[in-house]
Amino acid sequence: MTFKAFKSTNPILVGLILAGTTLAGFTAIYTVSQVGQKQETPPPVETTPVVTRITALGRLEPRTEIISVSAPLNYDSDRMAQLFVDEGDTVKQGQVIAILDSRDRLQNNLTETQKDAQIARAKLAQVKAGAKTGEIEAQSATVRRTEAQLEGDRIAQQATLRRTQAQLEGDIAAQQATIGKLEAEYNNANAEFIRYQQLYNEGAISASNFDAKKLSLETSRKQLDEAKVTLNRIQRTGQQQIKEVRTNLERIQRTGQQQINEAQSTLNKVAEVRSVDVQAAQAEVDSALAKVQKAQTELNQVYIRSPLTGQVINVHTRPGEQISDDGVVDLAQTGQMEVVAEIYQSDISKIRTGQEAIITGESFEGEVRGNVRLIGLQVDQQKVFSNQPGENLDRRIIEVRISVRPEDVPKVRGLTNSQVQVAIKP
Repeated sequence: MTFKAFKSTNPILVGLILAGTTLAGFTAIYTVSQVGQKQETPPPVETTPVVTRITALGRLEPRTEIISVSAPLNYDSDRMAQLFVDEGDTVKQGQVIAILDSRDRLQNNLTETQKDAQIARAKLAQVKAGAKTGEIEAQSATVRRTEAQLEGDRIAQQATLRRTQAQLEGDIAAQQATIGKLEAEYNNANAEFIRYQQLYNEGAISASNFDAKKLSLETSRKQLDEAKVTLNRIQRTGQQQIKEVRTNLERIQRTGQQQINEAQSTLNKVAEVRSVDVQAAQAEVDSALAKVQKAQTELNQVYIRSPLTGQVINVHTRPGEQISDDGVVDLAQTGQMEVVAEIYQSDISKIRTGQEAIITGESFEGEVRGNVRLIGLQVDQQKVFSNQPGENLDRRIIEVRISVRPEDVPKVRGLTNSQVQVAIKP
Protein backbone atom coordinates (compact mmCIF):
# COMPACT_ATOMS: atom_id res chain seq x y z
CA MET A 1 0.00 0.00 0.00
CA THR A 2 2.77 2.34 0.93
CA PHE A 3 4.89 1.64 -2.15
CA LYS A 4 1.91 2.18 -4.47
CA ALA A 5 1.07 5.45 -2.89
CA PHE A 6 4.69 6.68 -3.43
CA LYS A 7 4.62 5.70 -7.00
CA SER A 8 1.31 7.43 -7.55
CA THR A 9 2.67 10.80 -6.24
CA ASN A 10 6.22 10.57 -7.76
CA PRO A 11 5.50 12.59 -10.96
CA ILE A 12 4.36 15.57 -8.91
CA LEU A 13 7.46 15.58 -6.72
CA VAL A 14 9.70 15.21 -9.71
CA GLY A 15 8.08 18.25 -11.35
CA LEU A 16 8.57 20.37 -8.26
CA ILE A 17 12.18 19.32 -7.97
CA LEU A 18 12.85 20.17 -11.59
CA ALA A 19 11.17 23.57 -11.29
CA GLY A 20 13.20 24.48 -8.20
CA THR A 21 16.41 23.37 -9.83
CA THR A 22 15.71 25.46 -12.91
CA LEU A 23 14.91 28.59 -10.81
CA ALA A 24 18.12 28.21 -8.77
CA GLY A 25 20.14 27.92 -11.98
CA PHE A 26 18.72 31.11 -13.45
CA THR A 27 19.37 32.93 -10.18
CA ALA A 28 23.01 31.80 -10.09
CA ILE A 29 23.56 32.81 -13.73
CA TYR A 30 22.08 36.34 -13.13
CA THR A 31 24.19 36.81 -10.01
CA VAL A 32 27.41 35.84 -11.80
CA SER A 33 26.59 38.16 -14.71
CA GLN A 34 26.01 41.12 -12.36
CA VAL A 35 29.27 40.44 -10.49
CA GLY A 36 31.11 40.34 -13.77
CA GLN A 37 29.63 43.67 -14.82
CA LYS A 38 30.72 45.31 -11.53
CA GLN A 39 34.24 43.97 -11.86
CA GLU A 40 34.49 45.30 -15.43
CA THR A 41 33.53 48.92 -14.34
CA PRO A 42 36.72 51.07 -14.72
CA PRO A 43 38.07 52.74 -11.58
CA PRO A 44 37.46 56.53 -11.20
CA VAL A 45 40.12 58.78 -12.72
CA GLU A 46 41.92 60.98 -10.19
CA THR A 47 41.98 64.64 -11.25
CA THR A 48 44.55 67.25 -10.19
CA PRO A 49 42.88 70.11 -8.25
CA VAL A 50 42.82 73.41 -10.15
CA VAL A 51 44.81 76.23 -8.55
CA THR A 52 42.39 79.08 -7.95
CA ARG A 53 44.73 81.63 -6.30
CA ILE A 54 48.45 82.38 -6.08
CA THR A 55 49.45 83.52 -2.60
CA ALA A 56 52.54 85.41 -1.49
CA LEU A 57 53.91 87.71 1.19
CA GLY A 58 54.56 91.36 0.50
CA ARG A 59 54.91 94.86 1.93
CA LEU A 60 53.02 98.12 1.56
CA GLU A 61 54.74 101.11 -0.07
CA PRO A 62 53.75 104.44 -1.63
CA ARG A 63 53.70 104.19 -5.38
CA THR A 64 56.22 106.99 -5.66
CA GLU A 65 59.67 106.78 -4.07
CA ILE A 66 60.10 107.72 -0.40
CA ILE A 67 62.14 110.95 -0.18
CA SER A 68 64.45 111.70 2.75
CA VAL A 69 64.52 115.45 3.42
CA SER A 70 67.73 116.65 5.02
CA ALA A 71 69.70 119.83 5.63
CA PRO A 72 72.28 121.16 3.14
CA LEU A 73 75.73 119.60 3.50
CA ASN A 74 77.23 122.68 5.13
CA TYR A 75 74.55 122.50 7.86
CA ASP A 76 74.46 118.72 8.41
CA SER A 77 76.05 119.16 11.87
CA ASP A 78 73.57 121.86 12.92
CA ARG A 79 70.78 121.34 15.43
CA MET A 80 67.05 121.50 14.92
CA ALA A 81 65.45 124.65 16.35
CA GLN A 82 61.83 124.18 15.29
CA LEU A 83 59.85 121.37 13.68
CA PHE A 84 56.40 122.18 12.29
CA VAL A 85 55.25 118.71 11.24
CA ASP A 86 54.80 115.28 12.75
CA GLU A 87 54.31 111.77 11.43
CA GLY A 88 51.10 111.52 9.42
CA ASP A 89 50.89 115.24 8.59
CA THR A 90 50.20 116.32 5.02
CA VAL A 91 52.53 118.94 3.55
CA LYS A 92 52.56 121.00 0.37
CA GLN A 93 55.46 121.56 -1.97
CA GLY A 94 57.61 124.46 -0.71
CA GLN A 95 56.08 124.41 2.77
CA VAL A 96 58.53 125.13 5.61
CA ILE A 97 58.71 121.99 7.75
CA ALA A 98 61.68 122.84 9.99
CA ILE A 99 64.11 125.61 10.96
CA LEU A 100 67.75 125.03 11.92
CA ASP A 101 69.46 126.52 14.94
CA SER A 102 71.67 128.78 12.79
CA ARG A 103 68.68 130.89 11.77
CA ASP A 104 69.25 133.76 14.26
CA ARG A 105 72.96 134.03 13.50
CA LEU A 106 72.38 134.09 9.75
CA GLN A 107 69.52 136.57 10.11
CA ASN A 108 71.86 138.94 11.97
CA ASN A 109 74.45 138.47 9.26
CA LEU A 110 71.89 139.30 6.59
CA THR A 111 70.84 142.43 8.48
CA GLU A 112 74.45 143.60 8.69
CA THR A 113 75.07 143.05 4.99
CA GLN A 114 71.86 144.91 4.12
CA LYS A 115 73.03 147.85 6.19
CA ASP A 116 76.39 147.76 4.45
CA ALA A 117 74.60 147.73 1.10
CA GLN A 118 72.56 150.76 2.11
CA ILE A 119 75.70 152.62 3.05
CA ALA A 120 77.34 151.65 -0.25
CA ARG A 121 74.36 152.93 -2.22
CA ALA A 122 74.42 156.17 -0.30
CA LYS A 123 78.11 156.62 -1.07
CA LEU A 124 77.52 155.96 -4.76
CA ALA A 125 74.71 158.50 -4.89
CA GLN A 126 76.86 161.12 -3.24
CA VAL A 127 79.76 160.52 -5.58
CA LYS A 128 77.54 160.89 -8.63
CA ALA A 129 75.86 164.05 -7.35
CA GLY A 130 79.08 165.93 -6.64
CA ALA A 131 79.65 168.78 -4.21
CA LYS A 132 76.18 170.08 -3.54
CA THR A 133 75.05 171.53 -0.27
CA GLY A 134 72.12 169.14 0.02
CA GLU A 135 74.33 166.13 -0.69
CA ILE A 136 76.93 167.27 1.80
CA GLU A 137 74.23 167.61 4.41
CA ALA A 138 72.86 164.21 3.46
CA GLN A 139 76.25 162.61 3.91
CA SER A 140 76.61 164.42 7.21
CA ALA A 141 73.27 162.92 8.20
CA THR A 142 74.58 159.51 7.21
CA VAL A 143 77.54 160.03 9.48
CA ARG A 144 75.27 161.07 12.34
CA ARG A 145 72.91 158.18 11.70
CA THR A 146 75.79 155.72 11.68
CA GLU A 147 77.10 157.22 14.89
CA ALA A 148 73.66 157.01 16.50
CA GLN A 149 73.29 153.44 15.36
CA LEU A 150 76.68 152.57 16.80
CA GLU A 151 75.77 154.23 20.08
CA GLY A 152 72.45 152.42 20.24
CA ASP A 153 74.03 149.05 19.50
CA ARG A 154 76.75 149.73 22.06
CA ILE A 155 74.28 150.70 24.78
CA ALA A 156 72.15 147.63 24.08
CA GLN A 157 75.19 145.33 24.23
CA GLN A 158 76.41 146.97 27.43
CA ALA A 159 72.97 146.35 28.95
CA THR A 160 73.27 142.72 27.91
CA LEU A 161 76.70 142.59 29.55
CA ARG A 162 75.36 144.03 32.81
CA ARG A 163 72.41 141.66 32.78
CA THR A 164 74.68 138.67 32.18
CA GLN A 165 77.01 139.74 34.99
CA ALA A 166 74.09 140.26 37.37
CA GLN A 167 72.65 136.88 36.52
CA LEU A 168 76.01 135.24 37.11
CA GLU A 169 76.37 136.93 40.46
CA GLY A 170 72.89 135.86 41.47
CA ASP A 171 73.50 132.26 40.42
CA ILE A 172 76.81 132.20 42.32
CA ALA A 173 75.21 133.65 45.45
CA ALA A 174 72.36 131.13 45.33
CA GLN A 175 74.75 128.22 44.86
CA GLN A 176 77.02 129.46 47.64
CA ALA A 177 74.01 129.58 49.94
CA THR A 178 73.21 126.01 48.96
CA ILE A 179 76.80 125.00 49.71
CA GLY A 180 76.59 126.72 53.11
CA LYS A 181 73.45 124.77 53.93
CA LEU A 182 75.00 121.49 52.79
CA GLU A 183 78.17 122.19 54.79
CA ALA A 184 76.07 122.69 57.91
CA GLU A 185 74.24 119.45 57.22
CA TYR A 186 77.54 117.69 56.63
CA ASN A 187 79.04 118.98 59.90
CA ASN A 188 75.94 117.86 61.77
CA ALA A 189 76.08 114.44 60.12
CA ASN A 190 79.80 114.17 60.95
CA ALA A 191 79.16 114.99 64.60
CA GLU A 192 76.41 112.38 64.73
CA PHE A 193 78.70 109.85 63.09
CA ILE A 194 81.46 110.45 65.65
CA ARG A 195 79.00 110.11 68.52
CA TYR A 196 77.50 106.91 67.16
CA GLN A 197 80.96 105.55 66.48
CA GLN A 198 81.82 105.91 70.16
CA LEU A 199 78.54 104.29 71.15
CA TYR A 200 79.19 101.47 68.71
CA ASN A 201 82.72 100.91 70.04
CA GLU A 202 81.24 100.75 73.54
CA GLY A 203 78.64 98.28 72.37
CA ALA A 204 75.77 100.64 73.16
CA ILE A 205 74.19 100.51 69.69
CA SER A 206 73.86 97.96 66.93
CA ALA A 207 75.94 97.83 63.77
CA SER A 208 72.92 98.72 61.63
CA ASN A 209 72.41 101.99 63.52
CA PHE A 210 76.08 102.80 63.14
CA ASP A 211 76.02 101.98 59.40
CA ALA A 212 72.97 104.19 58.92
CA LYS A 213 74.83 107.17 60.36
CA LYS A 214 77.85 106.35 58.24
CA LEU A 215 75.68 106.25 55.10
CA SER A 216 74.07 109.55 56.07
CA LEU A 217 77.52 111.12 56.42
CA GLU A 218 78.64 109.82 53.03
CA THR A 219 75.44 111.06 51.37
CA SER A 220 75.86 114.50 52.90
CA ARG A 221 79.48 114.65 51.76
CA LYS A 222 78.57 113.70 48.18
CA GLN A 223 75.83 116.33 48.06
CA LEU A 224 78.30 118.93 49.27
CA ASP A 225 80.86 117.89 46.65
CA GLU A 226 78.24 118.02 43.88
CA ALA A 227 77.17 121.49 44.96
CA LYS A 228 80.78 122.69 44.79
CA VAL A 229 81.15 121.20 41.32
CA THR A 230 77.96 122.97 40.25
CA LEU A 231 79.30 126.25 41.58
CA ASN A 232 82.48 125.83 39.54
CA ARG A 233 80.40 125.09 36.45
CA ILE A 234 78.20 128.15 37.03
CA GLN A 235 81.27 130.34 37.40
CA ARG A 236 82.97 128.88 34.34
CA THR A 237 79.89 129.07 32.13
CA GLY A 238 79.00 132.55 33.30
CA GLN A 239 82.49 133.86 32.62
CA GLN A 240 82.35 132.35 29.15
CA GLN A 241 79.03 134.08 28.46
CA ILE A 242 80.41 137.38 29.72
CA LYS A 243 83.44 136.94 27.50
CA GLU A 244 81.21 136.36 24.46
CA VAL A 245 79.12 139.44 25.23
CA ARG A 246 82.26 141.55 25.56
CA THR A 247 83.56 140.17 22.28
CA ASN A 248 80.31 141.17 20.58
CA LEU A 249 80.54 144.61 22.16
CA GLU A 250 84.07 145.05 20.81
CA ARG A 251 82.95 143.90 17.38
CA ILE A 252 80.03 146.35 17.38
CA GLN A 253 82.32 149.19 18.36
CA ARG A 254 84.95 148.23 15.81
CA THR A 255 82.48 147.70 12.95
CA GLY A 256 80.48 150.79 13.81
CA GLN A 257 83.57 152.96 14.00
CA GLN A 258 84.70 151.62 10.67
CA GLN A 259 81.32 152.50 9.14
CA ILE A 260 81.54 155.96 10.65
CA ASN A 261 85.05 156.42 9.23
CA GLU A 262 83.86 155.34 5.81
CA ALA A 263 80.90 157.71 5.93
CA GLN A 264 83.12 160.55 7.10
CA SER A 265 85.61 159.80 4.35
CA THR A 266 82.84 159.95 1.77
CA LEU A 267 81.71 163.26 3.19
CA ASN A 268 85.23 164.64 2.81
CA LYS A 269 85.46 163.55 -0.81
CA VAL A 270 81.96 164.40 -1.91
CA ALA A 271 83.04 167.63 -3.53
CA GLU A 272 85.19 165.82 -6.08
CA VAL A 273 83.41 163.80 -8.76
CA ARG A 274 85.64 161.57 -10.89
CA SER A 275 84.72 158.64 -13.06
CA VAL A 276 87.16 156.49 -11.18
CA ASP A 277 85.40 157.42 -7.94
CA VAL A 278 82.04 156.53 -9.41
CA GLN A 279 83.37 153.18 -10.60
CA ALA A 280 84.87 152.46 -7.19
CA ALA A 281 81.61 153.36 -5.44
CA GLN A 282 79.66 151.20 -7.86
CA ALA A 283 82.02 148.30 -7.18
CA GLU A 284 81.40 148.71 -3.48
CA VAL A 285 77.65 148.60 -4.09
CA ASP A 286 78.01 145.48 -6.24
CA SER A 287 80.18 143.81 -3.61
CA ALA A 288 77.74 144.73 -0.86
CA LEU A 289 74.79 143.40 -2.85
CA ALA A 290 76.65 140.18 -3.57
CA LYS A 291 77.21 139.76 0.16
CA VAL A 292 73.51 140.42 0.77
CA GLN A 293 72.61 137.79 -1.82
CA LYS A 294 75.00 135.30 -0.26
CA ALA A 295 73.68 136.01 3.23
CA GLN A 296 70.10 135.65 1.98
CA THR A 297 70.94 132.33 0.31
CA GLU A 298 72.57 131.03 3.48
CA LEU A 299 69.56 132.13 5.53
CA ASN A 300 67.14 130.45 3.12
CA GLN A 301 69.01 127.17 3.54
CA VAL A 302 68.18 126.92 7.26
CA TYR A 303 64.48 126.85 6.37
CA ILE A 304 63.89 123.20 5.43
CA ARG A 305 61.11 123.06 2.84
CA SER A 306 59.13 120.15 1.47
CA PRO A 307 60.21 119.25 -2.09
CA LEU A 308 56.80 117.79 -2.88
CA THR A 309 53.17 117.58 -1.83
CA GLY A 310 52.80 114.45 0.25
CA GLN A 311 52.66 112.95 3.72
CA VAL A 312 55.26 112.74 6.50
CA ILE A 313 55.82 109.04 7.18
CA ASN A 314 58.81 109.28 9.53
CA VAL A 315 60.56 111.94 11.64
CA HIS A 316 64.28 111.41 12.23
CA THR A 317 65.28 114.66 14.01
CA ARG A 318 63.41 116.44 16.78
CA PRO A 319 63.94 120.01 18.10
CA GLY A 320 67.19 120.28 20.05
CA GLU A 321 68.75 117.27 18.30
CA GLN A 322 71.63 117.32 15.85
CA ILE A 323 70.61 116.55 12.28
CA SER A 324 70.38 112.77 11.99
CA ASP A 325 72.33 110.81 9.39
CA ASP A 326 68.92 109.77 8.08
CA GLY A 327 67.89 113.41 7.57
CA VAL A 328 65.02 115.38 9.05
CA VAL A 329 61.90 113.61 7.79
CA ASP A 330 60.83 111.05 5.20
CA LEU A 331 58.12 112.12 2.75
CA ALA A 332 56.02 110.13 0.36
CA GLN A 333 53.00 110.68 -1.86
CA THR A 334 50.68 108.26 -0.08
CA GLY A 335 47.69 109.19 -2.20
CA GLN A 336 48.62 106.12 -4.30
CA MET A 337 49.65 102.99 -2.40
CA GLU A 338 50.81 99.67 -3.73
CA VAL A 339 51.97 96.27 -2.53
CA VAL A 340 55.32 94.78 -3.46
CA ALA A 341 54.48 91.06 -3.54
CA GLU A 342 57.23 88.43 -3.62
CA ILE A 343 55.99 85.78 -6.07
CA TYR A 344 57.88 82.49 -6.20
CA GLN A 345 59.60 82.06 -9.54
CA SER A 346 57.67 78.82 -10.10
CA ASP A 347 54.38 80.80 -10.05
CA ILE A 348 55.43 83.88 -12.02
CA SER A 349 54.22 82.41 -15.35
CA LYS A 350 50.66 82.57 -14.00
CA ILE A 351 50.84 86.30 -13.26
CA ARG A 352 49.54 88.90 -15.71
CA THR A 353 49.13 92.65 -15.45
CA GLY A 354 45.60 93.66 -14.51
CA GLN A 355 44.88 90.53 -12.45
CA GLU A 356 42.85 91.16 -9.31
CA ALA A 357 44.56 90.71 -5.94
CA ILE A 358 43.11 90.47 -2.44
CA ILE A 359 45.33 91.92 0.25
CA THR A 360 45.10 91.19 3.99
CA GLY A 361 47.34 92.01 6.93
CA GLU A 362 47.54 92.21 10.69
CA SER A 363 47.89 96.02 10.62
CA PHE A 364 44.40 96.65 9.23
CA GLU A 365 40.99 95.03 9.44
CA GLY A 366 39.32 93.16 6.64
CA GLU A 367 40.80 93.16 3.17
CA VAL A 368 41.68 95.58 0.42
CA ARG A 369 41.79 94.96 -3.30
CA GLY A 370 44.17 95.88 -6.05
CA ASN A 371 45.38 94.97 -9.51
CA VAL A 372 48.75 93.84 -10.79
CA ARG A 373 50.52 96.90 -12.22
CA LEU A 374 54.06 95.75 -12.92
CA ILE A 375 55.90 92.42 -13.02
CA GLY A 376 59.58 92.54 -12.13
CA LEU A 377 62.29 91.42 -14.54
CA GLN A 378 64.81 90.12 -12.00
CA VAL A 379 64.92 87.03 -9.80
CA ASP A 380 65.95 87.90 -6.28
CA GLN A 381 66.15 86.31 -2.83
CA GLN A 382 63.09 86.43 -0.60
CA LYS A 383 63.03 89.41 1.80
CA VAL A 384 59.67 89.01 3.57
CA PHE A 385 59.16 85.95 5.82
CA SER A 386 56.27 84.49 7.76
CA ASN A 387 58.57 83.36 10.62
CA GLN A 388 56.94 79.94 10.72
CA PRO A 389 58.96 76.89 11.91
CA GLY A 390 60.63 75.07 9.04
CA GLU A 391 60.18 77.95 6.60
CA ASN A 392 62.52 77.97 3.59
CA LEU A 393 64.55 81.17 3.94
CA ASP A 394 66.32 80.90 0.59
CA ARG A 395 63.46 80.97 -1.89
CA ARG A 396 63.87 82.77 -5.19
CA ILE A 397 61.19 85.32 -5.99
CA ILE A 398 60.23 88.03 -8.46
CA GLU A 399 58.74 91.28 -7.20
CA VAL A 400 55.27 92.10 -8.51
CA ARG A 401 53.78 95.53 -7.86
CA ILE A 402 50.05 95.67 -7.13
CA SER A 403 48.22 99.01 -7.18
CA VAL A 404 45.76 99.40 -4.31
CA ARG A 405 42.39 100.56 -5.53
CA PRO A 406 41.67 104.26 -4.77
CA GLU A 407 38.72 103.51 -2.49
CA ASP A 408 40.95 101.31 -0.28
CA VAL A 409 43.95 103.69 -0.10
CA PRO A 410 42.74 105.57 3.06
CA LYS A 411 42.74 102.24 4.88
CA VAL A 412 46.46 101.59 4.33
CA ARG A 413 48.06 104.97 3.51
CA GLY A 414 49.69 105.19 6.96
CA LEU A 415 51.11 101.65 6.94
CA THR A 416 54.25 101.94 4.80
CA ASN A 417 56.48 98.81 5.02
CA SER A 418 53.72 96.87 6.78
CA GLN A 419 53.77 93.13 5.95
CA VAL A 420 50.73 91.79 4.10
CA GLN A 421 49.44 88.59 2.51
CA VAL A 422 48.46 88.66 -1.14
CA ALA A 423 46.15 86.33 -3.05
CA ILE A 424 46.15 86.79 -6.85
CA LYS A 425 43.48 85.29 -9.05
CA PRO A 426 45.25 83.71 -12.07
